Amino acid sequence: MNSVSLNVLIVEDETPAAEKLERYLSRYSEGIVVKGKAESVEEAVNWLAEQQASIDLIFMDIQLKDGMSFEIFKEVKINKPVIFITAYNEYALEAFKVNGIDYLLKPITFTDLANSLKKLENFGSQLRWNEERTETIIQTLPTPGRTYKNRFMVKLGDHIKSITADQISLFFADGRDVYLVTTQLRKFIIDYTLESLDEILDPKIFKRINRSYIIHIGAIQDVVVYSNSRLKITPHIKWQPEIIVSREKVSDFKEWFDGVH
Repeated sequence: MNSVSLNVLIVEDETPAAEKLERYLSRYSEGIVVKGKAESVEEAVNWLAEQQASIDLIFMDIQLKDGMSFEIFKEVKINKPVIFITAYNEYALEAFKVNGIDYLLKPITFTDLANSLKKLENFGSQLRWNEERTETIIQTLPTPGRTYKNRFMVKLGDHIKSITADQISLFFADGRDVYLVTTQLRKFIIDYTLESLDEILDPKIFKRINRSYIIHIGAIQDVVVYSNSRLKITPHIKWQPEIIVSREKVSDFKEWFDGVH
């Protein structure tokens, strides 16, 4: 075990992933202390604005439940080194590596984490952030829309399950709760709003059709003209109540359904 001492912040919206990272950090060195955790852009901004001075290093997932993590750099000046975490190796992160910034590809392994921390130790005090590096972050990371969330973690009793985008028929809101509904008609409460889902789902596959529903293109069995120029969707799953495309979204829905983006 190494003797390195670091105070870190973990910005990660998937609890099992954050817990796994924390275990690996403890395994690497007893001197590494997780001073804080944030699950969203908003939480990270608030935490860093108040407590950034208390940490030495940030682990930051690129895709968070309320947006892309590069938004954090637009809201708060970061002067600590960052190791990025991503499920997608197609991100253009080479500029970070050139500047002494590393990234971990999910699923994270202990060896990958150890190599990143050793790299940080070798760079030492050179790993400081400035305005020029922040600008590099904003310019180099992809804008929202380049890559989208393609799986969701849900709880099934004491078990945790990962559901991929192609297994999802729709999302719907019932009061404050938002549900994911699978092609097998299984429903799971998820910790997202429809507004946040609208930002992180692939718009070629998923469409917000009214205040309560987002539907998968492959889940649509039939579309018929409904009253007052609206549209009624019949999904492949047996579903009640009726799913109606709101009047203000009809034109946009038709373009999406026709493959016009």
